[in-house]
Amino acid sequence: MRSRKRRDHHKLVPFIVVSLVAVLTADLMLLVQASERQTVGQQPAAAVRQHRPEPQKTLAAEEGKTAQPVKPLGQLHKPNLFVVTRKPLTNELLRKVARVSGVTALELADAASITLDGKRVQTLAVDPSTFRAYTPKVTAASDALWNNVAAGDVAVSFVLGSDGGLSLHSRVSGPAGPLRIGAYATTGFGAVDAVVSREVGRRLGLPRDNALIVSAPKTNSDKLRKALLKVLGKGTQVAMVNPVLPPAQAKVRTYAAGSFMSGEQITVALRAAASKLGRPYVWGAEGPDTFDCSGLVQWAFAQAGVRMPRVTHQQWLAGPQVPLSQIQPGDLLFWRIDPTNPGYISHVAIYWGDGKMVVAPRTGDVVKIAPISTRNLAGIVRVSPTLAARVR
Repeated sequence: MRSRKRRDHHKLVPFIVVSLVAVLTADLMLLVQASERQTVGQQPAAAVRQHRPEPQKTLAAEEGKTAQPVKPLGQLHKPNLFVVTRKPLTNELLRKVARVSGVTALELADAASITLDGKRVQTLAVDPSTFRAYTPKVTAASDALWNNVAAGDVAVSFVLGSDGGLSLHSRVSGPAGPLRIGAYATTGFGAVDAVVSREVGRRLGLPRDNALIVSAPKTNSDKLRKALLKVLGKGTQVAMVNPVLPPAQAKVRTYAAGSFMSGEQITVALRAAASKLGRPYVWGAEGPDTFDCSGLVQWAFAQAGVRMPRVTHQQWLAGPQVPLSQIQPGDLLFWRIDPTNPGYISHVAIYWGDGKMVVAPRTGDVVKIAPISTRNLAGIVRVSPTLAARVR
């Protein structure tokens, strides 16, 4: 049985890499399209209302007992590259990476997809005392959060916690028995939705030393990525996170006629979404009987022949932004609702028309048509099928 678990994890490692490579594309495209973004304009005349609950004020459960508290937060390091290898990273390889020009800090971790509360969750096993410095400031600064992780709890992303129904203090099933939800902690690595200590990671059977976070804030991330691939060799995948790119790559994008969905495609996508009214929300579900917010978008647009990326922060890149005053049926609405990473795009819905949207809201709710909400609204995206198909 033990060897089967190891084989399963090795099969799962490429899955987390593929998801994280999406962060590479997403972050790059966010930079490229930065000059195109427009401020949200006035809301439509139709009534709008708040459709999501206020974020919880407490993001960490009551502290668990740990033999030794985590070390105080020191200097923050912005992660620029995320590396996943098929074999454990040796000290020799780590020294080679550290000598690459521009690298200022490294953090070793374990990475794999595990089953948590019946959901497949991309997970990192880390040293809480040192890894915290690579996370968003709100997450990094919480001693209670990292002490809970050190004590054996799992910290899950705010989206998984709130939309996936994993409440603080609750105990959920894991690969090696129950785990307590000790905190909501968005890592800033896009596809990663759970963090445990390396000790817990060993117990869960995560592959050891197969992930590396690289900070190189003053170095071209694309060039550094290529350099690391040469150093680390075959089987290594490197995703850019918070990429550092030269200003010349920030080009203004123009869209030719026919770049967007046809009227027929929009009608098909809207009818497909509406055909699922009343179906339950399930975090991570892609249909055809249950959905999460981005799963509903992907499934509905697929019925119209439009290939959409899977998760919300990728769908944000499926076309240019338009002002709310110019919103049209079939456009996508996005929100930032994660207090642990305020810049992260974490919720999406499809504009129906007349101030309403088709949305899969959260655990315990169903697919519905509801008035749109402008609270924490990040923006409106008009889908370009060509662009959407390029996002990975």
